[in-house]
Amino acid sequence: MSLRVRLLLATMLVTLTALVVAGVATYTVFSRSQLRQVDDTLQRTHEPIESAVAAEPGELVNARGKIASLAPGSFVAVQDPGGDLELSIPAREPGHDELTVDLTGLTAPDDQTLSQDRPIGVDLPGYMTVSANSAHTQLRLRVARLADGRVLFIGESLHDAAESARRLLLIEVIVAAIALIVAGLVGWFMVRIGLRPLQRVERTALLIAAAGDLDHDVPGAERQNEMGQLALALNTMLERIRGAFAERDATEEELRESEERMRRFVADVSHELRTPLAAVSAYTELFERGARDRPEDLARAMRGINVETGRMHELVEELLLLARLDEGRPLARRQVDVSEIVVEAIAAARAVSSAWPIALRVSDVVTVDGDAGRLRQVVDNLLTNVRTHTPAGTKTAIALAATATSATITIEDDGPGMSPEQAAHIFERFYRADASRSRSSGGSGLGMAIVHAIVEAHGGTIEVRSASSAGLRITIQLPLHAVAASLINA
Repeated sequence: MSLRVRLLLATMLVTLTALVVAGVATYTVFSRSQLRQVDDTLQRTHEPIESAVAAEPGELVNARGKIASLAPGSFVAVQDPGGDLELSIPAREPGHDELTVDLTGLTAPDDQTLSQDRPIGVDLPGYMTVSANSAHTQLRLRVARLADGRVLFIGESLHDAAESARRLLLIEVIVAAIALIVAGLVGWFMVRIGLRPLQRVERTALLIAAAGDLDHDVPGAERQNEMGQLALALNTMLERIRGAFAERDATEEELRESEERMRRFVADVSHELRTPLAAVSAYTELFERGARDRPEDLARAMRGINVETGRMHELVEELLLLARLDEGRPLARRQVDVSEIVVEAIAAARAVSSAWPIALRVSDVVTVDGDAGRLRQVVDNLLTNVRTHTPAGTKTAIALAATATSATITIEDDGPGMSPEQAAHIFERFYRADASRSRSSGGSGLGMAIVHAIVEAHGGTIEVRSASSAGLRITIQLPLHAVAASLINA
């Protein structure tokens, strides 16, 4: 059974119960009111009839007409103290038979006492409802014991009262039926209106289930009622589901990117190793073809094998360094004077080639906590990058400065620079601005990746600024050594 039907049935059941209770209460009150009116009529009729009966203590037959005129249409009967019937006047109603009552066994209540002020009556008459000689009619009797011991019965037909009660009952049934129908229609309309938000929830749920679109929200969450609370709860659930799916999508995207990077990494490593391995294989074949017997060819083959082996050794060492840094292995930590490292790196670069002039400007004492060897590798790789990717004669300027908390190393050249797109990928492993894989355009493509990894391992940051034909500027910031920081702040 649907919720709509259950609510409608509950509404009609409550309405029916209220109508039955109201109808029973109304019918009961009306019936009692009718009896009370009949009792009042009997009370008013009693005194003149009692006076008439008392005036004729032995000849009630002579007073029959007078008594009938005092209570027209009423039932009047008198019993002597012995229980014999002295007078009986039947009740009459237009269009109905005369009504009489079998008075055998009917007496005034024994607990009634005679009035001291009114010797002909009693204070507490008794009222009762009895069946008349007609099976479908009842009489309401007032029974009183007179002062001389006789018992006076006065009765009124309850036919009109019963007819009024039946009409009231019929009216109540008709009204209840109409009210129940109206309540059903109104209840159906109200239930339909009340369940509209639930239908919208159902449509939204079906839309999500059919199309799998989680971007739909259940309407009505702003309402301050039960349906609003339901909509709010469902929207909260949908938001969490969307968040879970978004997190899953992000994780899958990261996995795809990681897998793609791994493929590129394996391809790049394979490419980098292919050339030296092919060279070693060629020199080995040359050796097998007779170079062993020719001293000049043997020496050339051995030199070539040594050079290519060194290239592979350098590549493997760089990969191992990156792997250690990725694993977060701690570096050696001691107080390092950055100016000394930079001066040594400049001297080494000039020894390699003096075609790329280098200028140094030191503004502050720059001391950091770090690994001197790795920091030297950072400067060496950056200067090597300048010699590799800029023409001879390109000027390089290195500046050292310190702030309250960090040391700054700036390396800037006036070479051709690179595009913003190239600068965005400069720290990627095996990335070369030149799409070719020729070693004449650069090394293995790991130098800048190593620089980035070492700087981050020291808790620093590195930033690249470049524009085409405008040179390249690299800024490195490292946490300042505590002593140097205190001196600067002082």
